[in-house]
Amino acid sequence: MNSKNLSLKILPDRMAVCRFEPTAPVPDWIDQSGFYSITRTEEELTIVCAETLVARGTTSEAGWRCFKVEGPLDFSEIGIIFSLTQPLARSGVSVFVLSTFDTDYLMVKEKNLSEAIDALRAEGHQFI
Repeated sequence: MNSKNLSLKILPDRMAVCRFEPTAPVPDWIDQSGFYSITRTEEELTIVCAETLVARGTTSEAGWRCFKVEGPLDFSEIGIIFSLTQPLARSGVSVFVLSTFDTDYLMVKEKNLSEAIDALRAEGHQFI
């Protein structure tokens, strides 16, 4: 796959990035989400999920939209994230990046969604 010509899909839900203490249990409400990511480190537990699921009082940053890179991607491919983040950085759009075994996900604030789409299309990326 040529990293300069990626196919992207915009996921339907507005997303939130939630922060918990490092030893906190994964909340029960996360099982209701179609797309979510859980990352635990020694410093924190981070959960990305649909913002409609986030319980009141949870430390979170809402209003994100998520692009899925159509995969699967091979681990030997170089520059995938760079080819997505470089045009966004030039446009002043901040990102939050997630990766799975098969593909990558890129989140931008919804207020920057149109600008992000324009910047990515200008680099030759396609939206499906």
